[in-house]
Amino acid sequence: MALRKKNQNLMNLIKRVHSVVENADIEKHRQSQDYFGALLGSSKDVAVREISIEGMYGEWVAVDRAHMKKYVILYCHGGGYSTGSSLYARTLTTKLAMSTSMDVLGFDYRLAPEHPYPAALEDAMKAWNYLMLLGYGARDVILAGDSAGGNLVLSLVHQLKAEGRILPRGLVLMSPWTDLTSSGKSHETRKDVDPVLHKEYLEQMIHNYAEGQELDNPLISPLFGDFTDFPSTYIQVGDNEVLLNDATMLHKKMVKANVPVQMDVFKGMWHVFQMSPFKTAYEAMEKNAEFIYDICR
Repeated sequence: MALRKKNQNLMNLIKRVHSVVENADIEKHRQSQDYFGALLGSSKDVAVREISIEGMYGEWVAVDRAHMKKYVILYCHGGGYSTGSSLYARTLTTKLAMSTSMDVLGFDYRLAPEHPYPAALEDAMKAWNYLMLLGYGARDVILAGDSAGGNLVLSLVHQLKAEGRILPRGLVLMSPWTDLTSSGKSHETRKDVDPVLHKEYLEQMIHNYAEGQELDNPLISPLFGDFTDFPSTYIQVGDNEVLLNDATMLHKKMVKANVPVQMDVFKGMWHVFQMSPFKTAYEAMEKNAEFIYDICR
Protein backbone atom coordinates (compact mmCIF):
# COMPACT_ATOMS: atom_id res chain seq x y z
CA MET A 1 0.00 0.00 0.00
CA ALA A 2 2.81 2.43 0.97
CA LEU A 3 4.63 1.63 -2.28
CA ARG A 4 1.50 2.34 -4.32
CA LYS A 5 1.03 5.68 -2.54
CA LYS A 6 4.69 6.58 -3.14
CA ASN A 7 4.29 5.69 -6.83
CA GLN A 8 1.12 7.81 -7.06
CA ASN A 9 2.97 10.78 -5.49
CA LEU A 10 5.78 10.36 -8.00
CA MET A 11 3.28 10.25 -10.90
CA ASN A 12 1.57 13.40 -9.60
CA LEU A 13 4.97 15.12 -9.49
CA ILE A 14 5.71 14.02 -13.08
CA LYS A 15 2.30 15.35 -14.10
CA ARG A 16 3.12 18.74 -12.54
CA VAL A 17 6.56 18.86 -14.17
CA HIS A 18 5.06 17.93 -17.52
CA SER A 19 2.34 20.55 -17.31
CA VAL A 20 5.09 23.15 -16.80
CA VAL A 21 6.81 21.82 -19.92
CA GLU A 22 3.61 21.49 -21.93
CA ASN A 23 2.87 24.91 -23.28
CA ALA A 24 0.49 26.09 -25.99
CA ASP A 25 3.31 28.31 -27.25
CA ILE A 26 5.55 25.75 -28.96
CA GLU A 27 8.66 27.93 -28.67
CA LYS A 28 8.19 28.22 -24.88
CA HIS A 29 7.54 24.47 -24.72
CA ARG A 30 10.88 23.85 -26.47
CA GLN A 31 12.71 26.24 -24.14
CA SER A 32 11.18 24.57 -21.06
CA GLN A 33 12.33 21.15 -22.25
CA ASP A 34 15.85 22.45 -22.83
CA TYR A 35 15.80 23.92 -19.33
CA PHE A 36 14.90 20.51 -17.84
CA GLY A 37 17.55 18.85 -19.99
CA ALA A 38 20.20 21.27 -18.73
CA LEU A 39 18.99 20.81 -15.15
CA LEU A 40 18.76 17.01 -15.07
CA GLY A 41 21.16 16.01 -17.84
CA SER A 42 24.46 17.36 -16.59
CA SER A 43 27.07 15.12 -15.02
CA LYS A 44 30.67 15.76 -14.03
CA ASP A 45 31.50 12.24 -15.31
CA VAL A 46 30.46 13.08 -18.87
CA ALA A 47 31.96 15.40 -21.50
CA VAL A 48 29.86 16.94 -24.29
CA ARG A 49 31.52 17.94 -27.56
CA GLU A 50 29.50 20.00 -30.05
CA ILE A 51 29.80 19.35 -33.78
CA SER A 52 28.14 20.34 -37.05
CA ILE A 53 26.75 17.70 -39.41
CA GLU A 54 26.29 19.55 -42.72
CA GLY A 55 24.98 22.55 -40.78
CA MET A 56 22.86 20.47 -38.37
CA TYR A 57 23.74 20.66 -34.67
CA GLY A 58 25.12 17.44 -33.20
CA GLU A 59 26.86 16.51 -29.98
CA TRP A 60 29.06 13.70 -28.76
CA VAL A 61 28.32 12.62 -25.19
CA ALA A 62 31.17 10.56 -23.73
CA VAL A 63 32.33 9.39 -20.31
CA ASP A 64 35.38 11.23 -19.06
CA ARG A 65 37.53 8.10 -18.73
CA ALA A 66 39.04 5.36 -20.89
CA HIS A 67 36.17 3.59 -22.63
CA MET A 68 35.08 1.53 -25.62
CA LYS A 69 35.56 3.22 -28.98
CA LYS A 70 34.69 0.43 -31.42
CA TYR A 71 30.91 0.74 -31.05
CA VAL A 72 28.84 3.90 -31.01
CA ILE A 73 25.25 4.80 -30.14
CA LEU A 74 23.29 7.11 -32.47
CA TYR A 75 20.53 8.71 -30.39
CA CYS A 76 17.21 10.08 -31.73
CA HIS A 77 15.46 12.36 -29.21
CA GLY A 78 11.73 12.41 -28.52
CA GLY A 79 9.25 15.29 -28.33
CA GLY A 80 6.44 14.35 -30.71
CA TYR A 81 8.52 15.55 -33.71
CA SER A 82 7.56 19.12 -32.67
CA THR A 83 9.79 19.68 -29.63
CA GLY A 84 12.87 18.20 -28.00
CA SER A 85 16.58 18.53 -28.73
CA SER A 86 19.94 16.96 -27.93
CA LEU A 87 20.02 19.13 -24.79
CA TYR A 88 16.60 17.83 -23.65
CA ALA A 89 17.77 14.27 -24.39
CA ARG A 90 20.83 14.61 -22.17
CA THR A 91 18.64 13.25 -19.35
CA LEU A 92 18.97 9.99 -21.33
CA THR A 93 22.18 10.25 -23.37
CA THR A 94 24.36 10.94 -20.31
CA LYS A 95 22.88 7.88 -18.55
CA LEU A 96 23.42 5.78 -21.70
CA ALA A 97 27.03 6.93 -22.06
CA MET A 98 27.71 6.17 -18.38
CA SER A 99 25.98 2.78 -18.29
CA THR A 100 27.54 1.49 -21.56
CA SER A 101 30.90 3.39 -21.56
CA MET A 102 30.23 4.07 -25.25
CA ASP A 103 30.16 7.37 -27.12
CA VAL A 104 26.65 8.64 -27.88
CA LEU A 105 25.91 10.94 -30.83
CA GLY A 106 22.79 13.11 -30.54
CA PHE A 107 21.52 15.47 -33.25
CA ASP A 108 18.91 18.19 -33.63
CA TYR A 109 16.70 17.15 -36.53
CA ARG A 110 14.36 19.79 -37.93
CA LEU A 111 11.06 20.06 -36.04
CA ALA A 112 7.40 20.29 -37.09
CA PRO A 113 5.21 22.18 -37.79
CA GLU A 114 7.89 24.34 -39.47
CA HIS A 115 9.46 21.20 -40.96
CA PRO A 116 6.94 18.34 -41.24
CA TYR A 117 7.59 14.80 -42.53
CA PRO A 118 10.01 13.81 -44.08
CA ALA A 119 12.42 16.45 -42.66
CA ALA A 120 13.29 14.50 -39.47
CA LEU A 121 13.92 11.29 -41.43
CA GLU A 122 16.16 13.13 -43.92
CA ASP A 123 18.16 14.55 -41.00
CA ALA A 124 18.44 11.14 -39.30
CA MET A 125 19.84 9.78 -42.58
CA LYS A 126 22.31 12.67 -42.60
CA ALA A 127 23.49 11.71 -39.09
CA TRP A 128 23.76 8.05 -40.16
CA ASN A 129 25.81 8.96 -43.24
CA TYR A 130 28.04 11.17 -41.08
CA LEU A 131 28.94 8.14 -38.92
CA MET A 132 29.63 6.07 -42.03
CA LEU A 133 31.96 8.83 -43.34
CA LEU A 134 33.78 8.84 -39.99
CA GLY A 135 34.66 5.23 -40.69
CA TYR A 136 32.15 3.37 -38.54
CA GLY A 137 30.58 0.33 -40.16
CA ALA A 138 26.79 -0.04 -39.96
CA ARG A 139 27.34 -3.02 -37.63
CA ASP A 140 29.32 -0.79 -35.23
CA VAL A 141 26.24 1.38 -34.60
CA ILE A 142 23.43 0.91 -32.11
CA LEU A 143 20.39 3.08 -32.82
CA ALA A 144 18.52 4.29 -29.74
CA GLY A 145 15.58 6.62 -29.18
CA ASP A 146 12.64 7.53 -26.98
CA SER A 147 9.03 8.24 -27.96
CA ALA A 148 9.07 10.00 -31.37
CA GLY A 149 12.80 9.23 -31.39
CA GLY A 150 11.87 5.53 -31.23
CA ASN A 151 9.62 6.14 -34.23
CA LEU A 152 12.53 7.81 -36.02
CA VAL A 153 14.89 4.89 -35.25
CA LEU A 154 12.42 2.41 -36.79
CA SER A 155 11.66 4.67 -39.78
CA LEU A 156 15.39 5.08 -40.45
CA VAL A 157 15.89 1.30 -40.47
CA HIS A 158 12.91 0.87 -42.83
CA GLN A 159 14.53 3.50 -45.11
CA LEU A 160 18.00 1.90 -44.95
CA LYS A 161 16.44 -1.47 -45.74
CA ALA A 162 14.50 -0.01 -48.71
CA GLU A 163 17.80 1.36 -50.05
CA GLY A 164 19.45 -2.05 -49.69
CA ARG A 165 21.99 -0.75 -47.18
CA ILE A 166 23.55 -2.63 -44.27
CA LEU A 167 21.49 -2.26 -41.09
CA PRO A 168 22.74 -1.26 -37.62
CA ARG A 169 23.81 -3.82 -35.02
CA GLY A 170 20.80 -3.28 -32.77
CA LEU A 171 17.97 -1.02 -31.65
CA VAL A 172 17.08 0.29 -28.19
CA LEU A 173 13.58 1.78 -27.95
CA MET A 174 12.15 3.53 -24.89
CA SER A 175 8.36 4.07 -25.02
CA PRO A 176 8.44 4.11 -28.84
CA TRP A 177 5.62 5.90 -30.68
CA THR A 178 5.10 3.42 -33.51
CA ASP A 179 1.56 4.03 -34.72
CA LEU A 180 0.27 7.49 -35.63
CA THR A 181 -3.13 5.96 -36.50
CA SER A 182 -3.51 5.44 -32.71
CA SER A 183 -5.04 1.97 -33.15
CA GLY A 184 -3.80 0.58 -29.82
CA LYS A 185 -6.46 -0.15 -27.16
CA SER A 186 -4.22 1.41 -24.49
CA HIS A 187 -5.17 4.87 -25.83
CA GLU A 188 -8.48 4.18 -24.08
CA THR A 189 -7.51 1.77 -21.29
CA ARG A 190 -4.60 3.91 -20.00
CA LYS A 191 -5.93 7.41 -20.62
CA ASP A 192 -6.88 7.96 -16.96
CA VAL A 193 -3.56 6.78 -15.51
CA ASP A 194 -1.03 8.22 -18.01
CA PRO A 195 0.45 11.33 -16.32
CA VAL A 196 2.34 12.50 -19.41
CA LEU A 197 0.47 11.93 -22.69
CA HIS A 198 -3.14 12.58 -23.63
CA LYS A 199 -5.27 12.46 -26.76
CA GLU A 200 -5.29 16.21 -27.55
CA TYR A 201 -1.51 16.46 -27.28
CA LEU A 202 -0.94 13.46 -29.55
CA GLU A 203 -3.47 14.74 -32.10
CA GLN A 204 -1.65 18.08 -32.21
CA MET A 205 1.72 16.35 -32.71
CA ILE A 206 0.29 14.18 -35.52
CA HIS A 207 -1.23 17.27 -37.17
CA ASN A 208 2.09 19.15 -36.91
CA TYR A 209 4.19 16.34 -38.34
CA ALA A 210 2.03 14.44 -40.82
CA GLU A 211 -0.90 16.63 -41.90
CA GLY A 212 -2.18 15.42 -45.28
CA GLN A 213 -0.01 12.27 -45.23
CA GLU A 214 -1.09 8.62 -45.20
CA LEU A 215 -0.65 7.81 -41.52
CA ASP A 216 -0.13 4.09 -42.16
CA ASN A 217 2.97 4.83 -44.28
CA PRO A 218 5.71 2.74 -42.56
CA LEU A 219 8.04 5.77 -42.63
CA ILE A 220 5.45 7.65 -40.52
CA SER A 221 3.95 4.74 -38.55
CA PRO A 222 6.76 2.16 -38.63
CA LEU A 223 4.48 -0.44 -37.00
CA PHE A 224 3.00 -1.03 -40.48
CA GLY A 225 6.34 -1.89 -42.09
CA ASP A 226 7.94 -5.23 -42.92
CA PHE A 227 10.31 -6.30 -40.13
CA THR A 228 12.00 -9.16 -41.97
CA ASP A 229 15.78 -9.08 -41.29
CA PHE A 230 15.49 -6.25 -38.75
CA PRO A 231 18.36 -6.09 -36.25
CA SER A 232 18.17 -7.26 -32.61
CA THR A 233 15.82 -4.98 -30.70
CA TYR A 234 15.14 -4.17 -27.06
CA ILE A 235 11.92 -2.34 -26.10
CA GLN A 236 11.08 -0.71 -22.77
CA VAL A 237 7.62 0.65 -21.95
CA GLY A 238 5.68 1.66 -18.82
CA ASP A 239 2.36 -0.07 -18.16
CA ASN A 240 0.73 3.27 -17.26
CA GLU A 241 1.14 4.86 -20.67
CA VAL A 242 -1.30 5.32 -23.53
CA LEU A 243 1.46 4.16 -25.90
CA LEU A 244 1.73 0.76 -24.16
CA ASN A 245 0.22 -1.00 -27.18
CA ASP A 246 2.51 0.87 -29.59
CA ALA A 247 5.25 -1.19 -27.93
CA THR A 248 3.38 -4.49 -27.47
CA MET A 249 2.08 -4.54 -31.07
CA LEU A 250 5.60 -3.80 -32.35
CA HIS A 251 6.97 -6.64 -30.21
CA LYS A 252 4.34 -9.02 -31.60
CA LYS A 253 5.10 -8.06 -35.22
CA MET A 254 8.84 -8.45 -34.69
CA VAL A 255 8.41 -11.89 -33.08
CA LYS A 256 6.30 -12.91 -36.10
CA ALA A 257 9.11 -11.72 -38.44
CA ASN A 258 11.69 -13.74 -36.43
CA VAL A 259 13.50 -10.61 -35.21
CA PRO A 260 15.58 -11.27 -32.05
CA VAL A 261 13.48 -8.97 -29.84
CA GLN A 262 13.08 -8.50 -26.09
CA MET A 263 10.60 -6.29 -24.26
CA ASP A 264 10.24 -5.20 -20.65
CA VAL A 265 7.00 -3.66 -19.39
CA PHE A 266 7.72 -1.65 -16.22
CA LYS A 267 4.88 -1.81 -13.72
CA GLY A 268 3.51 1.54 -12.55
CA MET A 269 5.80 3.47 -14.90
CA TRP A 270 4.91 6.25 -17.34
CA HIS A 271 6.08 7.51 -20.73
CA VAL A 272 9.92 7.69 -20.91
CA PHE A 273 10.25 7.30 -17.13
CA GLN A 274 13.99 6.68 -17.77
CA MET A 275 14.46 10.48 -17.83
CA SER A 276 13.64 10.78 -14.14
CA PRO A 277 16.43 10.70 -11.54
CA PHE A 278 15.29 7.67 -9.51
CA LYS A 279 16.13 4.01 -8.98
CA THR A 280 13.87 2.34 -11.58
CA ALA A 281 15.16 4.70 -14.28
CA TYR A 282 18.78 3.75 -13.53
CA GLU A 283 17.84 0.05 -13.43
CA ALA A 284 16.19 0.41 -16.85
CA MET A 285 19.36 2.04 -18.20
CA GLU A 286 21.42 -0.84 -16.83
CA LYS A 287 19.14 -3.22 -18.74
CA ASN A 288 19.71 -1.16 -21.91
CA ALA A 289 23.46 -1.50 -21.31
CA GLU A 290 23.18 -5.28 -20.74
CA PHE A 291 21.33 -5.67 -24.04
CA ILE A 292 23.95 -3.58 -25.87
CA TYR A 293 26.86 -5.54 -24.35
CA ASP A 294 25.11 -8.75 -25.28
CA ILE A 295 24.75 -7.90 -28.98
CA CYS A 296 28.28 -6.41 -29.17
CA ARG A 297 29.99 -9.56 -27.91
